[in-house]
Amino acid sequence: MSDAGTHELMHDVIIVGAGPAGLGVAVALREVGVDDILVLDRHEVGASFKRWPREMRFITPSFTSNAFGLLDLNAIVAETSPAYTLAQEHPSGEAYAAYLATVAEHFEVSVQAGVNVRMLLPQADGTFEVQTDERRIRARHVIWAAGEFQYPDRLPFPGAEHCRHNSDVTAWADLDGDRFTVIGGYESAIDAAVALARRQRSVTVVSRTPAWDNGHPDPSISLSPFTRERLDWAVHSGMVDLVGDAEVTGVAECEAGYAVTAADGRSWESATKPIIATGFVGSLGYLDGLVERDDDGTLVVSEEADESTLVPGLFVVGSQLVHRGVRFCFIYKFRQRFGVVAAAIAERLGHETEGAIAAWRSAGMYLDDLSCCQESCAC
Repeated sequence: MSDAGTHELMHDVIIVGAGPAGLGVAVALREVGVDDILVLDRHEVGASFKRWPREMRFITPSFTSNAFGLLDLNAIVAETSPAYTLAQEHPSGEAYAAYLATVAEHFEVSVQAGVNVRMLLPQADGTFEVQTDERRIRARHVIWAAGEFQYPDRLPFPGAEHCRHNSDVTAWADLDGDRFTVIGGYESAIDAAVALARRQRSVTVVSRTPAWDNGHPDPSISLSPFTRERLDWAVHSGMVDLVGDAEVTGVAECEAGYAVTAADGRSWESATKPIIATGFVGSLGYLDGLVERDDDGTLVVSEEADESTLVPGLFVVGSQLVHRGVRFCFIYKFRQRFGVVAAAIAERLGHETEGAIAAWRSAGMYLDDLSCCQESCAC
């Protein structure tokens, strides 16, 4: 319907991002009767997953356990399973994007692809104006689900412009060279090292801390079992050398190619461009001034509904959520908040939510008691 005094279309909900977070919360909204939803994506459904290196796989396994009342770890909607849809236990990015497209089509989620959101402008009446490259769209509520992968941290230290970020690699098999240096020690770094080792390339992994020695049960903090198993093979093959106590402070060109320097003065020569696998800045910079951050720069949202503490009606879903020291950075974690956000919006729009909440609780997709979310908890 049209907003009084303008010719701009007013939607109940606009969701920015057509990845697992955006589509998952869109389906949850549909399940509580909120149908006036528009999902916007700068590229296409599952775009970030389509940009994964060809060899990259999900570290969380998919399994068709729905018949036993258990949700596939990589599912975004109850009673769906990437394992069943894709016939893959550890899906590739391309395959998972296909699962997301299937979900969007089956649940009739309205997605507009190729729409670049530039800015959100809160209005005096409590609504929002969403500015895109081509037009302005109005919404009563906005859910930010733009994610991280397409927003890499390219300059984590001086000289990083001489490096290659892992998110820019189409396939590790395509890289020329016999010896590589990977900077970083968590999942992306080890995934790169293993993929190169499988191609008989020697790899030195340089990390500030040895994540591979961390025995914490939460894969947000330590390496997943899937990655540990692959890393064990790579180390024992003699193709991968691990350095877990070196904070990289710079990269410079040298006669041999590139020199990677650590804070303690050590350095490593690399004939090929060093590979940065130290993470992503994420998309939250688009929300500067609209969301609160703590002293460490971590996003602060309401515990009740993951809503901005500065601008009511603006919600955040996905991998950038943090509650009580626990990062909701895996699909099986952040999907637990889909129902919480959907219910909060539905209730404000006058929809009944009791039945849906009960179903979400049963499926493990409605975590409203955050008392379990302590730093030592694997949730």
